[in-house]
Amino acid sequence: MVMMRVLFTVCLLCIPSFPAAPPSPPTVNEYLFMVQARGVQIRENVRSIGVQVLEQVVRGAYSNGTDYTYDFNLSEPHFETTTYLPEGFTYHPDQKCPEKLPSMKGPVDVNMSEVTLLEVEKSLLEADVSLSLGGHWKPQDCMARWKVAILVPFRNRHEHLPILLRHLIPALQRQRLQFGIYVIEQAGNEPFNRAMLFNVGFREAMKDIKWDCMVFHDVDHILENDRNYYGCEKMPRHFAVKLNKYSYMLPYNEFFGGVSGLTAEQFRRINGFPNAFWGWGGEDDDLWNRVHFAGYRVSRPPGDIGRYMSIPHHHRGEVQFLGRYTLLRRSKERQKVDGLNNLNYAPRVSRSPLYTNVTVHLTRELAPVADY
Repeated sequence: MVMMRVLFTVCLLCIPSFPAAPPSPPTVNEYLFMVQARGVQIRENVRSIGVQVLEQVVRGAYSNGTDYTYDFNLSEPHFETTTYLPEGFTYHPDQKCPEKLPSMKGPVDVNMSEVTLLEVEKSLLEADVSLSLGGHWKPQDCMARWKVAILVPFRNRHEHLPILLRHLIPALQRQRLQFGIYVIEQAGNEPFNRAMLFNVGFREAMKDIKWDCMVFHDVDHILENDRNYYGCEKMPRHFAVKLNKYSYMLPYNEFFGGVSGLTAEQFRRINGFPNAFWGWGGEDDDLWNRVHFAGYRVSRPPGDIGRYMSIPHHHRGEVQFLGRYTLLRRSKERQKVDGLNNLNYAPRVSRSPLYTNVTVHLTRELAPVADY
């Protein structure tokens, strides 16, 4: 009876309070998932705390010197299952960098405090991080296995970009990748078109270097594990598998948002992103369809490696695209006529110490779609 009271009391304490609704709410589907995820979280808390109470009872009962052992398995272990190279490993400038490196420690300390670009530049300089103008870098102690362009769609997120760069640049360097960071900024008054910005970024990045692959990276997604390798071998790849705002659960199997990647060849073959998604929502689902129509299978990092923390913003200032479901029903037909092959734009390119900025004034007339 005492045991039941303890469990009941602890279980009440483990139930989290629900936050107040944000001022600008996301879609109903997203909220439904978040409620479901919170329910799963509550059940897991009840289960694990109940086992902990049982553990204390058993240990108390057998604390009289006996050698009795009780095996408790409270949850999945958080340590990595992959074997990484030892600390004493040395590189050679004429050999390809390995994909698993002693510099890749695993969990990363995330610092969400606001910082300026100048402060990030200064901290990287003090850490002896030598970027080329435009946010380009390649290792000197070994030959980079992959050349990766990081494409970041952008508008009015000036407080978020330095936070992303503060975490992302050191992580990519620890992975010994040759990389360039491209911030594709939308000008004008049209609704935000994330997909079209990615198409522009692909075109502009390929003018600099023949990149092996592209990582399509939201500015508000901060990786929590530097073993989430941004190399090109397992693409198409969805990197952001576990996001904190979804209680570190995958919303649905076809979810392809946040951070994803394709090789340059794959991206051309699927005709890039669709250009017709004006406003947020739906373009990632269309990209998933295009990837599968082309016969590719999406890979994901295992375990807790694909964890990300999201900077809260609730899509402030950006409208939701209400016509996305109509377009998604005809993904296959539109794939041939809407993407890289109907894209027109006039970019303004500038290079700063941490990234290359590509500013474009987007309008619907820049990506005309014929009847299909």
